[in-house]
Amino acid sequence: MKDARSKLFWRGKAPLVLASASPRRVQLLQQAGAVFTVTDPGPDREWPGEAPPRSGVRALALDKARRVAVDRPDAIVLGADTVVVIRGERLGKPKNLAEARGMLQRLHGRKHEVWTGLALVHAGEQRTAAECTVVRMARMSERDLDTYLATSESLDKAGAYGIQGLAGQFVKGIEGDYTNVVGLPLARLRQLLEEFA
Repeated sequence: MKDARSKLFWRGKAPLVLASASPRRVQLLQQAGAVFTVTDPGPDREWPGEAPPRSGVRALALDKARRVAVDRPDAIVLGADTVVVIRGERLGKPKNLAEARGMLQRLHGRKHEVWTGLALVHAGEQRTAAECTVVRMARMSERDLDTYLATSESLDKAGAYGIQGLAGQFVKGIEGDYTNVVGLPLARLRQLLEEFA
């Protein structure tokens, strides 16, 4: 049964390595039945200059994959990076609760985009892709903000919220891939992996 599940997502022979410290990406790959190992690529790099979201997330994902691929030339290494964009402003992971509050105050009651870049590196070859999902947030009262921020769920997530967690109750709707908002667009990733199969 496990073998059939893993072949549904990835049919290639090379081992799959996730270059990410994100528990949500691990959970999504497990949900898809993938067999893989995890290697932390190290600290996040700075956004590449004035790159637009589509290019920036791809560049950062590729950087993560390349860092891990140096030590795993036998494997297909997957890197990913996610950013929230509202009215042209990029929101990464907040540094503290005050910054998280500011991000959530900008997002509530409005639409924003969630961009995730994907990169695969194997045997000198590389592929990249980017996925965008539009998310519409409900309004949040000051009490809602205080209560949500007290959970500390917002601190390690782009845009200071996790759709799969407590913040899901403030999401009025999405246009696009739900798994992309969590941090790893599975349908796009599967399509990219097929190029290496």
